[in-house]
Amino acid sequence: MIRKPLRPLARILRARETGQDPDAIEAENRAERQAAIQDRARKRAEGRLLFMAVGFIFAFALVGLRMGALAASEPAEPRAHASGTQILSQRADITDRRGRVLATNMLTHSLYAQPNQMVDGAGAAEALARIFPDLDGARLKKDFTDPARKFLWVKKKLSPEQMQAVHDIGEPGLLFGPREMRLYPNGHIASHILGGSAFGAEGVNSAEVIGTAGVEKAFDGWLRNPANEGAPLTLSIDLTAQTAMEEVLSAGKRRMNAKGAAGVLLEIETGEIVAMASLPDFDPNDRPRPALKGDPSDSPLFNRAVQGQYELGSTFKIFPVAQAMDLKLVNPNTHINTTTPMKIGKYSIRDYHNYGASLSVSDIIVKSSNVGTVRIAQMIGVDRQKAFLERLGLFDPTPVEMVEASTGRPIVPQRWPAVTAATVSFGHGLAASPLHLASAYATLANGGHKVTPTLVHGKSRARGERVVSEQAAKLALSMLREVVLRGTARAGNVEGYQVAGKTGTADKPRPGGGYYQNKVVANFAAVFPYDAPKYVLVVTLDEPSINAGGGESRVAGLTAVPVAADVIRRLAPVLGVRPVDDKPLPDIDAPPKSRLKVAAND
Repeated sequence: MIRKPLRPLARILRARETGQDPDAIEAENRAERQAAIQDRARKRAEGRLLFMAVGFIFAFALVGLRMGALAASEPAEPRAHASGTQILSQRADITDRRGRVLATNMLTHSLYAQPNQMVDGAGAAEALARIFPDLDGARLKKDFTDPARKFLWVKKKLSPEQMQAVHDIGEPGLLFGPREMRLYPNGHIASHILGGSAFGAEGVNSAEVIGTAGVEKAFDGWLRNPANEGAPLTLSIDLTAQTAMEEVLSAGKRRMNAKGAAGVLLEIETGEIVAMASLPDFDPNDRPRPALKGDPSDSPLFNRAVQGQYELGSTFKIFPVAQAMDLKLVNPNTHINTTTPMKIGKYSIRDYHNYGASLSVSDIIVKSSNVGTVRIAQMIGVDRQKAFLERLGLFDPTPVEMVEASTGRPIVPQRWPAVTAATVSFGHGLAASPLHLASAYATLANGGHKVTPTLVHGKSRARGERVVSEQAAKLALSMLREVVLRGTARAGNVEGYQVAGKTGTADKPRPGGGYYQNKVVANFAAVFPYDAPKYVLVVTLDEPSINAGGGESRVAGLTAVPVAADVIRRLAPVLGVRPVDDKPLPDIDAPPKSRLKVAAND
């Protein structure tokens, strides 16, 4: 910028020529310069004031908008930020089908120590050992007096009483950290279904809860997903029915001197598991460690209903009969050669009793004839037999929503010669779980559509594929009713509830091959009520034994059936099944005599 001089030479010279005062010219220029400076300063000040005004208006508008947003939002308690590992979202509750809590969260505290901050480490160790008898006092004393130790976990979970007792010690080096823990308010009830949980990533101020087994692990991602907004996982089980089943099954296990027991109650139309129990069980609040040695089934963690693979004995006999009726090979009145023993190669197949030269197909089921069942299976043929059992779901693990389900793969023979086809027809040589059996019986009871078991309530699913015709399924169910009325399951005829079912007693295989002489697995698969089937119940007893008729007995009719009857008496009222007067069985529609087929003698 070129500044104007205060005494311009040209004007000074002219002023002198005209007799004017040159100092007046300088004063005038100085005044003009001062005015220009003041004008620029005023404009600069006005600009700054305008900028500040705009800034204040924007700030107040932002504050006003934020206040409006807070006023319109839902009220919530503020959460203080804590350093360390944070739980990204609270684990959702698990409830039964009626909304009753099976698993939830509870605020608790952990206990940790900073030995370098302790006043009396040895005294603190002794006091903690008195409060927590499971702690090693000598080990604590060594850690607390070690100058190199700066941090030590003491307890991951504390009760309020324990926390107060530790607080009363008055040791500044003992500190508490807040965290949430998983709580199972019903203790042992549904323990195998729920599984359990543990702490994952953890810090002194928070800890991550993760599922370790059962539905807790199967739905771990869903339960921890904040997008679900804390909605509970609703299981298909009914807490009242589950409790009743476990109580009755436990009493039956003791009464029958069984090593273990399992029970499955399945809703026929939906495949939803209303109750499922395995004994012995455990408390998921204090889940035991897995067994590293011995028979896995000896551990209370072993889920016999899902993981147990058993030869299910005569409960299988209804499958070849239903298939043969579906294929129009037989009908309920068809007579089959039941001469015993029956030879297949070098093997002999016998009936428990000699039933004479022949039995009707219906009586083969009622009297549980091995020979008659094998004859029917031979009519079907190996390939069709295998395909039918596979369509029933007896070759694959059940898709039920538990991590243990994948370990419950049925033991299916690799080779399928004639003798294998024979033994499988009456439940030997192929091992499956009680849940497999319940699903297969539900398939027959619902008119022949495949039933897939589930532990999730209200899940919309398409109806399963048709496995057997409605007529064949209906006839098979009527035979199962006859078994209860006049066959091997008469002890299961619970008055008023029209039970249909089939017994099965199978020798237990030895680990090294062959079978035990005095150890069996006893099963009873039941459908009720017969007129309008709603539920399938399977009761399995591992190594039962009872004194009956002056001797020791292990058969399912005297062990599993009475226990199942007690379960039905207890559960039917809980489920809203109203007792009715038993009616005579409807006549079984049989084709004309010209269409009857009779198995030829060998």
